[in-house]
Amino acid sequence: CRDSAVVVAVRGRVDESSWAAFGDGLGQAIEQARQSGLGRVVIDLAGLEYMSSRGLRVLTIAKRQGEEAGVALSLASPNEVMREILAISRYDKLFSITETVESALEVRR
Repeated sequence: CRDSAVVVAVRGRVDESSWAAFGDGLGQAIEQARQSGLGRVVIDLAGLEYMSSRGLRVLTIAKRQGEEAGVALSLASPNEVMREILAISRYDKLFSITETVESALEVRR
């Protein structure tokens, strides 16, 4: 937990071998944000090299879980590869995306 949100740092790749663990981690973060009353999860993508369609599906499910729990999800610090993946999949329209985690923490719901 940092300031007004639970921050989840994602590292490496989210693909066929790691999407389930990614989903579990996001589910735990959403529950932590709900229980603590913070109401926000910031997903730090700075260490993420690649995300497959499975990872994108996990983001969709997490967004729905967050909405049901009253927890807003946002994405921070995507590299150029991730920025392109998010744009092509139009996830840049579904999620608030900021340049840094700090700027995400400054944004109020």
